[in-house]
Amino acid sequence: MRKLAVVNMKGGVGKTTTAIHIAAGLSARGSRVLLIDADPQGNVGHTLSLHPSHTFEELMTGDASLDDVALRAVRRDLDVIASTPVGFSLERRLAGETQRETILARRLRDQQDYDVIVIDSSPAMNLLTYNALLFAEELVIPVSMDLMAVIGARQTLSGVQQVRDLWPERTLNVLAVLPTFIHSGTYATRATLEALEQDTAMGAHVFRPGIRQCIDLNYATASHQTIWEYAPRSRAAEDYAELIGFIQHSDSAHGEHYATHERTAAQSSAAAQVQAEV
Repeated sequence: MRKLAVVNMKGGVGKTTTAIHIAAGLSARGSRVLLIDADPQGNVGHTLSLHPSHTFEELMTGDASLDDVALRAVRRDLDVIASTPVGFSLERRLAGETQRETILARRLRDQQDYDVIVIDSSPAMNLLTYNALLFAEELVIPVSMDLMAVIGARQTLSGVQQVRDLWPERTLNVLAVLPTFIHSGTYATRATLEALEQDTAMGAHVFRPGIRQCIDLNYATASHQTIWEYAPRSRAAEDYAELIGFIQHSDSAHGEHYATHERTAAQSSAAAQVQAEV
């Protein structure tokens, strides 16, 4: 089972949009996927117009089981665990728990129903984010086209290194640093991409061309749809399909990464198939 977390300590970089599209894209290709919203803002539920009876918070406190909190068949082969603002008090409620950083990993320890679990994380290095990092094995780090997002990504990688230092037995690899809101004609985009590619920690993981700026993503969110449902021929639909192809044909657990600018024919074919099937 693959375990992916979408993380960046900077908000507004497209984390939720990316998490939803990774989950929906992989499920459309036949993987059984669970999408977990570990951010108390609850944006996954808002975006997909979900109304859960039980939530992520109850899973973490042990008040409900995975079967209770998982919303089944939100899309084909896609289940979702939603979050709500109740979760803003969750860190305080879990403060006295033993090994509180690994609660999520323990709750999902025996999970065999899914091929992939995708986690949308909070824009802060808090207890919930540490739980996401200690469950996940692969990270996708969205970075919008401003230098503050680059700083947030660097801070995120510092937190990742802390996890690696404290729990060296756990696998935690950067699968992709994902540029988002790309507008190639602007100085901000050019400067941010240059900063990412020259960064010693992130440069080798930058996924190009990334996700181009596309108003259809806003309309899709307002319509509670994925981009493939709302505007399947849009640039964002093409870009996220390319990302799904990359994820399917990479295996970070064994150290096999695509280089920044390498795109194989198989990857492009897979991306096109995702776009056709979603």
